[in-house]
Amino acid sequence: MAELLNVKPTRMELLNLKRRIQLAKKGHKLLKDKQDALIMEFFTIYDEALNLRRELNEKMEVAFEALLRAQLSAGNLRLQEAALSVKPNREVEIRKRNIMGVPVPLIEAESFKRAAAERGYAFVSTSPEVDAAADKFEEVLDLAVRLAEVEETLKRLAKEIETTKRRVNALEYIIIPRMEVTVKFIKQRLDEIERENFFRLKRVKALIEARSQAGA
Repeated sequence: MAELLNVKPTRMELLNLKRRIQLAKKGHKLLKDKQDALIMEFFTIYDEALNLRRELNEKMEVAFEALLRAQLSAGNLRLQEAALSVKPNREVEIRKRNIMGVPVPLIEAESFKRAAAERGYAFVSTSPEVDAAADKFEEVLDLAVRLAEVEETLKRLAKEIETTKRRVNALEYIIIPRMEVTVKFIKQRLDEIERENFFRLKRVKALIEARSQAGA
């Protein structure tokens, strides 16, 4: 049985509690709807994350195979020199957007794909295999950035779902039941007080009538 709230058994408290129960039930429904919508959104994005992760693993495998061919073609030393000559990638800007009130990251970045002439290494010391490897790793970067955004969104949605679930459960199993059992208790107590007053008035009336008859 739920615990009683620490309130006085008065009609004013009874009306107040009834209003609070109505508000709590409305709040419970809104939170439950929010939880259900968040879960649907979570699984939609989860499917996207799975597909991106699968695609990223495939592209990484292809990229490392291309890197191995570049090593065999240009040699480790020339490959390292070319890597050190590469110009920095474009900057990534992280902003925020909202999904049902939950702030999630929005990564704004241009594609990391660029022409071989834009990378910065000298063509005379490399080979076409080096260009091919660079192409593949730029594709990996594009996917990795997108996956990072999606996976961080999933983490934040999962956290919000858990928080909302705790609130829903607190209302459903603790707060509302405590208020309802307190309402029941106040009603019973008010009924007892009313019966006591009725019998008290009845005794007083009987005493008055008895004295009246005795005086007559």
